[in-house]
Amino acid sequence: MSDSVCLAVNGLEKRFGGVVALTDYDIEIRSGELVGLIGPNGAGKTTVFNLLSGVLKPTRGTIFFKGQDITRFRPDQNAVLGIARTFQNIRLFNALSVKDNIKAALHPHMGCGLWKTVLNVPGYRRSERRIEDKSREFLDLLGLLEVENEPAENLPYGLQRRVEIGRALAVNPSLLLLDEPAAGLNPNETEDLIQTIRTLHQRYNLTIFLVEHDMRVIMTICSRIQVLDMGHILAEGDPVSIRKNSRVIAAYLGQPESSAHA
Repeated sequence: MSDSVCLAVNGLEKRFGGVVALTDYDIEIRSGELVGLIGPNGAGKTTVFNLLSGVLKPTRGTIFFKGQDITRFRPDQNAVLGIARTFQNIRLFNALSVKDNIKAALHPHMGCGLWKTVLNVPGYRRSERRIEDKSREFLDLLGLLEVENEPAENLPYGLQRRVEIGRALAVNPSLLLLDEPAAGLNPNETEDLIQTIRTLHQRYNLTIFLVEHDMRVIMTICSRIQVLDMGHILAEGDPVSIRKNSRVIAAYLGQPESSAHA
């Protein structure tokens, strides 16, 4: 496997009892790519993300991250390796401030441990300064400095999305899985999100795998798009070819392929 391959998935299948949610799923994502995953409701997109992040274990198939087999790894093990994920339903500490939400995510990776914290030794104070500096870097990047002391629950939905992305960045990931980040956003918030994802991709050289229903987001920022339908790969290619693909049009509009050309 090439050193430039970040994620390699082969023959992935997931069954829930007699229901096949995903079958024969393959993808290879090279380091630094920004790839989109689309499909109608129930196509299997969230199942893919749950398998990649370790929330679910596959019935069969393999998942390699930077050449390492992580097929049976737990979410916390994947996070240590550098895989971060956001969720369709925002998961924040609502009562904590914006800054404290991000600092809480930074602590497991940049903190100095229980005893140094309890004893307030110099190592603890240095780690706290590093965490403070890093949290402010993310707050600035995500346009959250003006609301850093606001409880997360008081923020509009679009800003809560940015906080969630900031928490994912705290893992210091090399692979970022974004699960429908534009869900619930208005057009202005969606445009801001597009610019944010572009900035993150470029500044941190992140590999990003993006599930999204908003075609404007997918078609604008992804260099390659994969399409799922009923647990199978329907198509894969650049945005132009996907937009013109009759099978994709038929899957989304529910019309026969022959009439999709009309």
